[in-house]
Amino acid sequence: MLEILDYAFMQRALLAAVLVGITAPAVGIYLVQRRQAIMGDGIGHVALTGVALGFLTGTNPVWTAVVVSALGAILMELIRWYGKTRGDLALAMLFYGGMAGGVLLINLSPTGSNANLTTYLFGSITTVSPEDVVAISLLAAFVVLITLGLRRQLFAVCQDEEFARVTGLPVRTLNLLLAVTAAVTVTVAMRVVGLLLVSALMVVPVAAAQQATRGFAMTLALAVTIGVVVTLSGTVFSFYKNVPPGASIVVLAIGVFAVITALAAPLAKRRAGRVAEAEERCTLRDDVLV
Repeated sequence: MLEILDYAFMQRALLAAVLVGITAPAVGIYLVQRRQAIMGDGIGHVALTGVALGFLTGTNPVWTAVVVSALGAILMELIRWYGKTRGDLALAMLFYGGMAGGVLLINLSPTGSNANLTTYLFGSITTVSPEDVVAISLLAAFVVLITLGLRRQLFAVCQDEEFARVTGLPVRTLNLLLAVTAAVTVTVAMRVVGLLLVSALMVVPVAAAQQATRGFAMTLALAVTIGVVVTLSGTVFSFYKNVPPGASIVVLAIGVFAVITALAAPLAKRRAGRVAEAEERCTLRDDVLV
């Protein structure tokens, strides 16, 4: 099993997997709270244009994807504020335009091809370069700093924007910051999970954690733990079975969700029964006292 560490590219892939496992649920918990679970998928479409732009300009696609996806995320947030009845149409055009722009630009690039896009769409453990590890590490540090350092403010905004605004929080600034952080997370994850599947890793571990925990801190801790476990497991599995890591990671995450849900349901039912018994005893005692 440990022979996997003899390969330098697998060392890089496993490190990237850990960073993805931490950052994706750390951002996803806020998106789930805001009922914007699909936002990562939309950003992934836009990031594809950034990847292709990197090939076209001869720049590291990770950095060009960061810039383009961040701009796309900001535009999505602006559309959410001002789009009103036509907002869904504008978002659809942005998503489809991002995908089409990526395919067009990659074919205009002298060094790129559709095969290059495939590694970013579905993830590829063999293509994580040392430069990618540096970029992913820096971006992951930014995501952790924002999601943990501003967790109280972001939670307040995601829970109730009006209340957060009344308390004096800069709601629009925090919303934009969260959108940019989500875009950075998509870029961090695209090498391992792939742009088409990154949204699942942002959502499924959080959904699984919510089945078994109460409270924001515990949910976040369990979601990150699940994220790290499934990204590492999926990456190792993809190495031995020669399958895309993104698909392996997402299938494992869904499997964990199913197991936790199956285990949590009886426990929740038993807990509800104990609460009902306690309430019944209190009612009987009050009747006796009366």
